[in-house]
Amino acid sequence: MNTPLKNRYDFMLVFDVRDGNPNGDPDAGNLPRVDPETGRGLVTDVCLKRKVRNYVQLSKTVEGGKSMTGFDIYIKEKAVLGRAHFKAFSDEGIATGEASQKEIPKELESVFEEISLPDGLSIDLDTNGERQMLVVAADADKKAIQQWLKDELPPKDAITLIKAALKDAKPRKPTAQETERGKERMCKDYYDIRTFGAVMALKSAPSCGQVRGPVQMTFARSVEPIVTLEHSITRMAVATEAEAEKQSGDNRTMGRKHTVPYGVYIAHGFVSAHLAAQTGFSCEDLELLWKALTDMFEHDRSAARGLMATRGLIVFKHDSALGNAPAHKLFELVQVKRKTDPAKPAREFADYEIIIDSAQVPAGVTIDAKI
Repeated sequence: MNTPLKNRYDFMLVFDVRDGNPNGDPDAGNLPRVDPETGRGLVTDVCLKRKVRNYVQLSKTVEGGKSMTGFDIYIKEKAVLGRAHFKAFSDEGIATGEASQKEIPKELESVFEEISLPDGLSIDLDTNGERQMLVVAADADKKAIQQWLKDELPPKDAITLIKAALKDAKPRKPTAQETERGKERMCKDYYDIRTFGAVMALKSAPSCGQVRGPVQMTFARSVEPIVTLEHSITRMAVATEAEAEKQSGDNRTMGRKHTVPYGVYIAHGFVSAHLAAQTGFSCEDLELLWKALTDMFEHDRSAARGLMATRGLIVFKHDSALGNAPAHKLFELVQVKRKTDPAKPAREFADYEIIIDSAQVPAGVTIDAKI
């Protein structure tokens, strides 16, 4: 059941990190991100959305490793985005190319019988039912087939025939109406597209247009300036024989690790009912988002990230789709303050408190502290 979203929402996410790197900067040697002017720590919106995607993928995976219908993830590890585009058009019955076929010479028929062809290639009979034909499907992923040729290395004559058939298979650009159908299909199949949006224009695959997602998030910023520590670490092994000989068998490798001793971060988010109607983002999808924001750190553990946890998720629900108060006014009603001496470094969440001024919440807005 997909219940349409009728209300605007704004939310605040409060989380902390202890002895970990919440979001390393690859352009700065993976140091924790810091605002150079204020010294406050930063975590990008991209990092937070990655954790939401990972949680949804994990929670909606069924037996066999496949995602439940409607809850696949578009931007995920090792994904080939073009395949999703071709699948969307194929599922909608929209041709993205013209099929081609080449007659298989008699001396190669036995060769092709022994080859396990990839998706997009098949063997069929000609119209007279006499000769075998190598068929390239209209929606075949040419790059995937070319990679298969490199990996599998079939006989040279078979490679030549397959390449000739691929050359004859012509791509077809979908019409504007068909592109719109492809975009709607992508929103239907992929949770992260209908939630966060996506730019789905690829050179290697038919375009599915651009989707502006109903859920948007800001960078998270630490409540107080953070300190970044650098630790030397030692691995009691080396990678090569040459390194072992150079160290006369001592076999040690030195490295560096960066952490934040402790920090509390706040991120802000927004949910648009109007954009939700365009992508199909439902009330059930919203509940899954709240669940992901609450539990995402529990399933994203690593030594590098230390101890991270969601400490607060404060949701403002408006009585209308347009909203009943400016978001920044609502956010000002929530403060995360120190309970202990601010002159001393904080090292646990007990040093802070979340204060919500519920008495000042405007008419038409309800507040829900989910944590």
